[in-house]
Amino acid sequence: MQVERLQFLFLSFLLFLKNPSLAQNLNDDGQDVKRSHFPDGFFFGTSTSSYQVEGAYIEDGKGLNNWDVFSHIPGNIKNNDNGDIADNHYYRFLEDIELMSSLGTNAYRFSISWARILPRGKFGQVNPRGIMFYNKLIDNLLERGMEPFVTIHHHDIPQELVDRYGGWLSPLMQEDFVYFAEICFKSFGDRIKKWITMNEPNLLVDMSYIRGWYPPAHCSPSFGNCSAGNSDIEPPIAMHNMILGHAKAVKLYREHFQLKQGGSIGIVGSTEYFEPLRNNELDRQAVSRALAFTNAWLFDAVVFGDYPAEMRLYLGSALPAFSPEETSYVKGSLDFIGMNFYTSLYAKDCIHSACISGGDRPIQGFVYTTGERDGEPIGGRCGNPRFFVVPEGMEKIVNYMKERYNNMPMFVTENGFSPPQQNDQVEALLQDTNRVDFHKSYLAALARAIR
Repeated sequence: MQVERLQFLFLSFLLFLKNPSLAQNLNDDGQDVKRSHFPDGFFFGTSTSSYQVEGAYIEDGKGLNNWDVFSHIPGNIKNNDNGDIADNHYYRFLEDIELMSSLGTNAYRFSISWARILPRGKFGQVNPRGIMFYNKLIDNLLERGMEPFVTIHHHDIPQELVDRYGGWLSPLMQEDFVYFAEICFKSFGDRIKKWITMNEPNLLVDMSYIRGWYPPAHCSPSFGNCSAGNSDIEPPIAMHNMILGHAKAVKLYREHFQLKQGGSIGIVGSTEYFEPLRNNELDRQAVSRALAFTNAWLFDAVVFGDYPAEMRLYLGSALPAFSPEETSYVKGSLDFIGMNFYTSLYAKDCIHSACISGGDRPIQGFVYTTGERDGEPIGGRCGNPRFFVVPEGMEKIVNYMKERYNNMPMFVTENGFSPPQQNDQVEALLQDTNRVDFHKSYLAALARAIR
């Protein structure tokens, strides 16, 4: 339906931070947001991922991926929903491009379905119809003046690789990913100038191997009741393999494609900002640990070549180490930072304080995070119970990333609002004032951060 499709495509802004001196004055209340408040070359865009929008899940040669299989198991997804059709972007991408163009956007971030290009991973042939689809998508975006930002891996992997060796828990996945990335560079790199190797590996390990909400649904008490998994041991292993896969793909791109194709390459992480739940030193230290275990787990590795000291302290030998050779190509393995940011939360110390189950575990840095203090939410509520409208968090997270990573070029690759459920959801979307207010306030905070 048209309303639903437009709402989804308007989910996220894609924002490029550069030349801070060019940001003009902006009212602090965020009620006067204009394109002129942002620097020349700034991207306003939309963002999607292949499984969430494409549909056509077994058509034109596409193989099954882990989400296809997972979502078809009754009870795994609310209402037993799946992505078999989704937004039907595979067949309606031209209409979607028209919708994006009507919004005045100049960038579109999308991901490539691994199983559409390689239905059986490296154990089968390249699917030419998959290559053809993305060629048509890219060419039509460029014709409309939209910059494609291409994510190579956004959580979906060929089921063949899960069946053969368990996906990202196996180091063998590193070379599989590099093989896939090389096909993408060869097939699309003549037109793609902004590459993203992976989307949110830190969120993926949380949802897949700590909480067990994403495939392969691994977890252990006290995080959930899964049939397999260890929430303290498996997440660092999967994360380590993804970071090494990312770094090897970047090394390949830099050595064989970047000079000729003239593009840049980075990685996207899930980011959150935290405030102390209580006004004491213990919770201020908990904020530092929460930032390390949430944001710096990924970005310290790819910028500095090692994991945060806080993680090494509390995880010990459960946190893998990079060899000297690995450090040489992991360190600095990005041209830009991509950050997805939606919300801020409170952080409470669980080392010296009693916490509910989960926050008292080393994999969480002995931190309990919540969106409420004494029954009052940290900001306006959203459709996702863990998301709150906290515009000042945008300014704070951008400043945190700027200071920690030496003002490296940065894109905000996702940011958006989901309205709380209402009786008349369609009417609520038509009278979408809360989303307008959300984007005004977050963009105002971002402009202040740039300035």
